[in-house]
Amino acid sequence: MNKNPVCEMLGIEYPVFQGGMAWIADAQLAAAVSNAGGLGLIAAMNSNGEQLREQIQKAKKLTDKPFGVNLMLMSPFIDEAVEVVCQEHIKVVTTGAGNPARYMEKLISNGVKVICVVASVALAVMVERMGACAVVAEGCESGGHVGETTTMALVPQVVDAVHIPVIAAGGIADGRGMAAAFMLGAKAVQMGTRFLTAKECNVHPNYKEKVLKAKDRDTIVTGKSLGHPVRALKNHMTREFLEKENNPNTTPDELEKMGAGALRRAAIDGDVRTGSCMCGQIAGLVKTQDTCLEIVTSICNEAYELMGARIDKAKLA
Repeated sequence: MNKNPVCEMLGIEYPVFQGGMAWIADAQLAAAVSNAGGLGLIAAMNSNGEQLREQIQKAKKLTDKPFGVNLMLMSPFIDEAVEVVCQEHIKVVTTGAGNPARYMEKLISNGVKVICVVASVALAVMVERMGACAVVAEGCESGGHVGETTTMALVPQVVDAVHIPVIAAGGIADGRGMAAAFMLGAKAVQMGTRFLTAKECNVHPNYKEKVLKAKDRDTIVTGKSLGHPVRALKNHMTREFLEKENNPNTTPDELEKMGAGALRRAAIDGDVRTGSCMCGQIAGLVKTQDTCLEIVTSICNEAYELMGARIDKAKLA
């Protein structure tokens, strides 16, 4: 484990990233994952600078291990978020939902390691040229905003195209998925859906219950017509959205209005009927509520056993 390039680069014990899930990935979850030996991430999402600073400072009190921030590039507060990341001396960020070009020089010059989430080979090559130290190749099996290529197809193509470490994401929730990602050339994995049911995750219990009850075909992708497709669990909201999306008389503004605030309604308010329960296709495999330590160590142990390299049991105590 100590020779893993991602672990060595970031100073973490296990090659496991927690996804930067908007309205969900807060200081408590990030710190718990980092304390478990992985890389916890705080979601900057649409937080203003002071809200993000508050979460960062809270995480610093909860862990002395490395943790990072996920920067959502389409956020109206992205400039503030980047400034706070630099001021708070955050060592690593992941970027998503946009082109990071505008912020790369500032982040790197402030000692921040930038890891970009990509859904295509072309974007992976581009961010490597910009100075990214690694990329997260995220397949369309993942929850939230998705691309078009599956993890199985995307990861090896990105691995072959870049010279920096690749972290696999999308459709990974156990050691089998982690081992498969490593066989494809990835050096680490990122998981979002698996951490939704973590005991330290503050997402509303209604949301957790819906994930725990999900089956293999219980997710759906909406928003393709708007240019930013989203995968979520099927419910009244997604069915109504898809119906309107398929109606040629529905305007893009109507769809945007319908989706506004939907994730918050589900994650914070617990409205799993008219809210958006963003979730990956692997939800059908998530059946238990465990601590972050149990999740990280059990997945790594299973993966390394499958690959013939058992983790020292003493590390799992």
